[in-house]
Amino acid sequence: MKKFAVFSGFLGSGKTTTMMALTKYFTEKHGKAAMISNDLGHGVNLADNRLAQLSGLRASEITDDCICYVNEQLAQRLNEYYDDGCVLVVSDIPGFGVGALEHVYHGLAEKFPGQFTLAPFTVLVEPRTVEMLRSGTDGDLHYLYDTQLREADLILLNKCDLISQAQRAADLGWLREHYPLAETLSISALTGEGMEELSQALLKGEASMRRPDIGYGGREFRAAMGKMCEFYLQYHAVVCCDDFDGTAYLLDIARKVQAAIAESGEEIPHLKLLAWEPEGDFGKVDLIGKDRDILVTRPFAKRCRDIAVLLNGSGACPAERMEKVVTEAVNAVSEEYKLELMIFKTESMGMG
Repeated sequence: MKKFAVFSGFLGSGKTTTMMALTKYFTEKHGKAAMISNDLGHGVNLADNRLAQLSGLRASEITDDCICYVNEQLAQRLNEYYDDGCVLVVSDIPGFGVGALEHVYHGLAEKFPGQFTLAPFTVLVEPRTVEMLRSGTDGDLHYLYDTQLREADLILLNKCDLISQAQRAADLGWLREHYPLAETLSISALTGEGMEELSQALLKGEASMRRPDIGYGGREFRAAMGKMCEFYLQYHAVVCCDDFDGTAYLLDIARKVQAAIAESGEEIPHLKLLAWEPEGDFGKVDLIGKDRDILVTRPFAKRCRDIAVLLNGSGACPAERMEKVVTEAVNAVSEEYKLELMIFKTESMGMG
């Protein structure tokens, strides 16, 4: 049986890391699996797809639009993977994700009846988001957090390696009480915990094809999306002399962005900083929130002289502020490291 699953969830919940961990695990244990990275940015080989391919996974991307609105392109990609022998294909959607159940699952079912077996519509959530939902202090963004979970057939409480067993039990209990129509699992994409349970849930389960009333396009939707923006920057950096610490370079950019966003009183739910050398070594740093530890997802193995850099960020702030903050940080840190930059792409967009 050939299955397709969408992975939704708010920014920073670990969609890409989970898809990568699952694709690797499933291929080793159950048969060929592939992942599709979906991005609103223009161009090719954006951050998530580049990271997956650098990691040796069977992966591709759909860019320029949400898969919600390109069902034909998605169907063609799925058939290419199935023709290649894939048993499972998973795709994320851009980090806001509201309405994908209707537009992707029902869109495929209506336009291509009987062609695809849809696995449970899967939504990732991290403990920090559960905490915000329980406190009710996240304002307009509460709509996005809650609506994604109300669409779920399968909820994955990710990053469980970071919390105690007591907190895990409490968070799972709260999710099951408030979203009783969904199956709920705890996983850690970073350590690989729960990948077999997730594999079985996707293999054996099927989408309920429910149509919950989520107020898509209504006042709450517009208020929440009006706060959000996306930003992309791609450039090449060469040191003028000697070499430099690529991991420290990415960390310093992330720290400057974090400080500037915090000073503005706004939020940056996720900024991905990915860089790689011509020989194939690469490093990745993740900024998830203005008041959280910056994560070194993968350090460079050695010092760098010549790197390509991709930055992909989502902010709860005006697009022009996001662009200004990130580009100023890149320029300032690059000057400190005596790097010469060649900018290939800068793109920013508001979601409202």
